[in-house]
Amino acid sequence: MIKLEEKFVRFIEAEMQSDPAHDLNHILRVTKTAKSLCLAENALPEIVIPAAWLHDCYCVAKNHPDRDASSKMAADKAIRFLAAINYPSKYFDAIHHAIVAHSFSANITPKTIEAKIVQDADRLDALGAIGIARCIQVSSSLNRELYSASDAFCSSRVPDDQTYTVDHFYKKLLLIGDSMNTESATAEAQKRTDFMRSFLKQLGHEI
Repeated sequence: MIKLEEKFVRFIEAEMQSDPAHDLNHILRVTKTAKSLCLAENALPEIVIPAAWLHDCYCVAKNHPDRDASSKMAADKAIRFLAAINYPSKYFDAIHHAIVAHSFSANITPKTIEAKIVQDADRLDALGAIGIARCIQVSSSLNRELYSASDAFCSSRVPDDQTYTVDHFYKKLLLIGDSMNTESATAEAQKRTDFMRSFLKQLGHEI
């Protein structure tokens, strides 16, 4: 698998369309987490590892009109690549499904433990310290304000994450932990969500 993973890295470096939240470091983190979850949940690494490596081999920006179809495009591209390197075809359908289902935007329910793991690993990367950093990176690239001066923490208004960065915590990030599929990911999500709440509390103190 090590030699295969070297091929995955070269493919990602050559083909991945990066944005501030989806780069090689994101892939490395998701793959590391997916491997850990795979071991804990007794899943098939032959499916989990390639799906984790290739889940964002085609990726468009958060505000792109084709965002919902991005994971399907990535899955199709991944299978073409795996076929070209003679990866066992018996895993193709499961890998394809795991990649398609990983996306929050696609809103597809994962049907296998392997798909659940890849989805969990990707969503965990939106939480904790790295989740805070990624959120700010993306919002900055889209020229969104950090917070609302009149109601920074959405106390009396509906979150508007198209305008304010902090609103994204209340519209999505603080809710992600409830969507985890596996026990291992649920426990880790709770820790990371608690850290994000601490960040918001400190931010409130400072402003």
